[in-house]
Parts: sequence; C-alpha cells; structure tokens
Amino acid sequence: MTRPDVSRPNEGGGARRVVPSPVGPLLLQVDDAGRLTGLQIGAALGGEEAPSRGVGRDTGGGVGRRAGRALDTVSGQLEHYFAGRRSRFDLPLALSGTPFQLRVWEALLEVGYGTTVSYGQLAGRLRRPGSARAVGRANATNPVAIVVPCHRVIGADGSLTGYGGGLAAKRFLLELEGGRPSPSHPRVATIQAR
Repeated sequence: MTRPDVSRPNEGGGARRVVPSPVGPLLLQVDDAGRLTGLQIGAALGGEEAPSRGVGRDTGGGVGRRAGRALDTVSGQLEHYFAGRRSRFDLPLALSGTPFQLRVWEALLEVGYGTTVSYGQLAGRLRRPGSARAVGRANATNPVAIVVPCHRVIGADGSLTGYGGGLAAKRFLLELEGGRPSPSHPRVATIQAR
C-alpha cells in the first residue's frame, strides 16, 4: 500500500463515485492526481445512493481520465477484497488531518488482514500510552474506511466498538477477514512498540 502523502492535503477537485458493496453503498473520492482521499460506508454517506446495477455512478462535474481510472482501480480492488481475493490494497492515498491523526492512520496500515488491535495497543505503538481515547477519536475521523483499516480496532476486552459505517459493517468486515474476536477469547494482535 502506498503511504499517505502528508505533504499536500487534498485541495478539492477530483472525482467521486458511489458503488454498491455487501456493507452498503460506498462513496469513493479521488483527487485530480488519482489519489484516494475518501471512502465512506453506507450510513456515513449522508444521502448519496448507490446504483442498483453496474460498477457505479460518478458524481460531480466531468470526471478526468486520471481520476476515472483511479476510481476504476479503487472499485476493482474493493470488489476483489469483498470476494476474498485481496487482503492488501495497493492504492495511492492523500489524507488530510492533524499530525497525530496522520500518525494513527499510518499505524492502522500496519494492522494486518485478519488481525485486530485494541485502541490502547495502537496508542502504545505510537509511544503514546494512555492516549487510547485520542487514538479512538483519530480512528473515528479516518476518511478512508476499509483501505485504512480502522475496522480492525476493537475494545481492550475484545468487544466491537463504534464504527462510522455501523457495527454491522464492522462485524461483516472482521468476519470476512477471519478476524472476528470471540467475546470470551478476544483475538487481539499484540503490537510491539518500534
């Protein structure tokens, strides 16, 4: 996966597309350079609707070739992910956030497919023990769901905690990846601080 470009925040422009998925419609957003800047799940879409057929519907003004190809690539990789044929994404990202949010989102990219980590463990990895709540807030503002896998962060007791796309979507994604923790024996990946 290409690391986020933290030197140039998304300046607007680009293109977006709504595509269907097993967790509801997904709103994909890319910038003019073809970098993924947003991926929102169903409940977080705020009125956008997915098409009932086909690969998706482009929204906004005319979609440039680079942005259109980028949306096709994102759509294709997501389709393979949901079919169980992809465990990693290879997409250029352009994420905008505070320095702390960007550190959290980059750390999320290190949480492997089929594994989970607690907010406290992620805070420890960032060498910010005791900042589990701040990690949770940064996780909640992740603009690129699924690709930056915030769904892999669970409560310290193995419970599913809030998710912008809804807990049903989080549960589905964890089960798809084989990483659903059991309430009595949470499968939490131990992440060592660097």
